[in-house]
Amino acid sequence: MQNQTCFLLSYIKYGDYDAFLHCFSAETGYQSFFVKGIYAAKNKKKPYLFPLNLLNISLRKTGKTSTVSKLELAVDSPEFTEVKINSILFFVADFLQQILREEGQNSAAFREISRFQEEIKKNNLDAYIALIFNFLTITGVAPLFSEEKFLDPESGTFSNKIAHPLFTKDISLLWTTYLTVDNPYSIRLKRTERNEFLDSIMVYYHVHFSGFYTPNSLDVLRQIFE
Repeated sequence: MQNQTCFLLSYIKYGDYDAFLHCFSAETGYQSFFVKGIYAAKNKKKPYLFPLNLLNISLRKTGKTSTVSKLELAVDSPEFTEVKINSILFFVADFLQQILREEGQNSAAFREISRFQEEIKKNNLDAYIALIFNFLTITGVAPLFSEEKFLDPESGTFSNKIAHPLFTKDISLLWTTYLTVDNPYSIRLKRTERNEFLDSIMVYYHVHFSGFYTPNSLDVLRQIFE
């Protein structure tokens, strides 16, 4: 029997009652688990299948697949009901599903998700921006800071000549701010700033992560914040 503490990133229903869970585990990184009967009428744990829920899972190995023998919410797993926060959680989970799917055990990544949840509990609705930005450092592709005015997303360096239409002087200045501030979670953005800055971050990830695409849940998130 193996125990795991993990954040749920996504899940896929299998047959009428079962599911595969895709999680990021504190012990082993990105993992997929098979859970039997989660959709059965008498099973009370279907509500646990919500993005970024922190789960305690006990596993048994059956062939190549790890099967869940026990599934519980972690004691300190927060419960969110506000629509804006839930839309943020869906987007962040979609994002992390792409970024972490090849990742092994990574305590910095796990701590960052925990920190993000703490900020969300304090109703910091810009926390997802800081999380996505901080993952650039965690994954080793953050830009190199310098005094020049424009960020080039291809090279990850700043220069005095604009390299991409989204990376204007103002947006590049926001990149500089996030790179140099002690606590990116303390930054608050106006709506226009948030949208344009997030677009630039999506471009940067697209350049530096093979196969990366902007999650569809971002459109839903923006509609809710309008």
